[in-house]
Amino acid sequence: MEKGTIVHQDARGMGRRVLTVGITTRNRPEALRACLASMPLIASLDPEILVFDDASDIPASDQVGALAGGARFIRDPSAPGYIAGRNRLVAQSEGEFVLLLDDDTRLLSLESVTSAIDVMRADSRVAAVAFAQAEADGRPWPERMQPSPAPLPSVVPSFIGFAHLVRRAVFLELSGYRESFEFYGEEKEFCLRLIQAGYQTVYLPAALVAHVPDAATRDRRRYLRCVARNDCLNTLYNDPLTRLAWMLPARFALYFRMRRSWKIADPWGGAWLARDVLSRIPGVWKERRPVSRATLARWRALRIRPTVYEIPRLRAGSIPGR
Repeated sequence: MEKGTIVHQDARGMGRRVLTVGITTRNRPEALRACLASMPLIASLDPEILVFDDASDIPASDQVGALAGGARFIRDPSAPGYIAGRNRLVAQSEGEFVLLLDDDTRLLSLESVTSAIDVMRADSRVAAVAFAQAEADGRPWPERMQPSPAPLPSVVPSFIGFAHLVRRAVFLELSGYRESFEFYGEEKEFCLRLIQAGYQTVYLPAALVAHVPDAATRDRRRYLRCVARNDCLNTLYNDPLTRLAWMLPARFALYFRMRRSWKIADPWGGAWLARDVLSRIPGVWKERRPVSRATLARWRALRIRPTVYEIPRLRAGSIPGR
């Protein structure tokens, strides 16, 4: 075994891979190449690398050349979206932990990833780790654009989906992301269910991952509509009935406030939002599992004031090769 490889010994003494890296991509070959080019930084962890190709016009595997290395590509010509892609990546992964990355990310250091794994290995209550967003040269983004403004490791309500580490067993236990969301906002709903199940999300402000988005590829109107729609779905899936009765109209009203403040021209957006949400109610209602008021209170409290997280010490020898 290569020195530095992290391997978990299960009850039968058989080795199991600890880390899988799962990357979602669609029609962004240059970004994907840059992301894959950063993988050698964590080579000592011997990660499994999976790439979900969401029906790129030219298969992603044909566009990355030698940078593919030992990556395994999973292509779906039906273009189900990156949320479904993340679910497929976790389901097909071998690792105990799965590092999910957008294709416009780049790893900056081995330490950012190992610090997240250390937290997971030392504390079974932690089911997700949030990374800090940075420029390609390692400069952190402003605090307001991070999972939390907290300067120290903290328990937070949610991570940002661009890069996050999840505990595979818990992710599958909760059935992963709601694929009905299609785009945007899925991480908040998932993390709310994590809290309900008794788990935590920890943010590590020193664990930087570069996020190099191409603003030209984002459709602002589509983004607004999807965020508003998914906020409504979150309410329908998770809010108690008494809260749902006033929160759903409030979510609709928020769409119009965001449209105005973001200066987006979308005259038919309100009608689209009403039709889309109403069409989804029968299916959502079948899967509806309201969270407790204690969970909602915990979510709100963490949004206002994240809790400083004391990182437990790992037992000596708990991660071979480290």
